[in-house]
Amino acid sequence: MRLLLQAIFAMCLAVAACFNPAQAQTKPKVTTLGPDFPKAALFVGNSFFYYNNGMPGHLTLLERAADAAGKASYRNTMATIGGSGLDWHDIENLLRPGGIGAYSFDDQNNVVFNKPGRQFDAVVMMDCSQCPIHPQLKDAFVTFAKKDSDIVRAHEMRPVLFMSWAYADKPEMTEGLAEAYTLAGNANDALVIPAGLAFARVRKLQPELNLYAPDRRHPSPAGTYLAACVTLAALTGRSPVGNSYTMGLDAPTVELLQKAAWDTVQEYYVR
Repeated sequence: MRLLLQAIFAMCLAVAACFNPAQAQTKPKVTTLGPDFPKAALFVGNSFFYYNNGMPGHLTLLERAADAAGKASYRNTMATIGGSGLDWHDIENLLRPGGIGAYSFDDQNNVVFNKPGRQFDAVVMMDCSQCPIHPQLKDAFVTFAKKDSDIVRAHEMRPVLFMSWAYADKPEMTEGLAEAYTLAGNANDALVIPAGLAFARVRKLQPELNLYAPDRRHPSPAGTYLAACVTLAALTGRSPVGNSYTMGLDAPTVELLQKAAWDTVQEYYVR
C-alpha cells in the first residue's frame, strides 16, 4: 500500500509540474518602467539577440503595431558579439554621445538624425547563455551587471536585464537562470525581462512547438517571436495579445505565443 501511495504522489507531482511553469524563487523588486515607458532601447548581448534577423527589430514592429499613432518614436538597436558575455562589451564606449543610435531610418528608408546626447531611454543587457550559472563565470556576471548598470545610469538611461532561456536538452537551466537574473536585477534596481520563463511555459503548454534552432540553443523564428512578445510586455506594459505583427507565423502559433508571453510577465511581476 505504501508503495502504491508513493507512486500516486509522484504522479501527482509530475502532473502538477506540467501545469506550473518554472519561476525564480526570488521575486523582482522592479516590476515596471512606467509611467514613462522607454521607446528607444539598445540591446547589448550575443547571438540569442541577433538570430532570425534580430529580435530587437521584431520588437520594433510589435511596438509600432501596438501604437500606430506614436510609431515613429520606437526604435531598437543591437550591439552584439557571438558567444559574448557582458564582460566582452565596452558599455561606456557604446553609449558615447553621437555614437550608436545617432541616426536611424524611417519607413521610407530616409535617414533620421536623432536628438544628440542621450540616444536611448534604456539599455537591455544579456550575459552569455551559461554565464550567470557557470561556476567559473557567475561572479563575473554579478560584477558586470553592477558595473554596466552604473554606467547606463550615469548616461541617464535605465538598465534592464534580459533573462535568457534554457537549452532544449537542459531544461533544468531555467530556474537557475531565473534566480540569477532576478537577484542581479534586485541588486541593481533594474527591470528583468523574463524570456526564459516564457520559453519554459510554452514548452509545457505545447511541447511539439519548436522554439529552438537545430543546435538546441539558439531560437527558432517562434522562439524569437516569443522573446520579442515578452520584451514588448515588459518594456512597454502593453499586452502582445492581438498584436497584428506576426513575423509570418501561423495564427494558432501567434495566439499561443502572445498569450504565453503576457501570462509570464503578469505572473513574474505578480500583477
